[in-house]
Amino acid sequence: MQKQTLPQRRRPHHNVIIKPNHPVIVFITVCTKNREPWLANREVHEILISVWREATAWLVGRYVLMPDHVHLFASPGELDTPLGVWISYWKAQFSRRHKNPDHRWQTGYWDTQLRRSESRYLLKSLLVRSKARSEAKCRQSQCGVQS
Repeated sequence: MQKQTLPQRRRPHHNVIIKPNHPVIVFITVCTKNREPWLANREVHEILISVWREATAWLVGRYVLMPDHVHLFASPGELDTPLGVWISYWKAQFSRRHKNPDHRWQTGYWDTQLRRSESRYLLKSLLVRSKARSEAKCRQSQCGVQS
């Protein structure tokens, strides 16, 4: 029996399935434009937290802020707001508050809906490893970001 190879996607198929009485958790990655490393500082972190708290259509859980991207878990706060609309909204709100025209977001995002507890465990461990790598790089560059 031959192993079937699935086609590789350049962009994810955004299709969050929301079922009544079932938990919905989505793992999301959002990158800076051209992967410029401007995210890992206190001001950016504080603005993101503020924007996420106000943009309640989706609720942010654990996250890791890396120099050029952010990983986060989110769940719907309002069932009628598509994930992409919410992400576009908070990116725009962030940019208005941050007011640095050189700090821009990449168009789009990556998302994976978690469907099994094993997936949640694996992605949570990925976040822990990413955070450890980010903190190590930060210590090496003396960027002053605290965890």
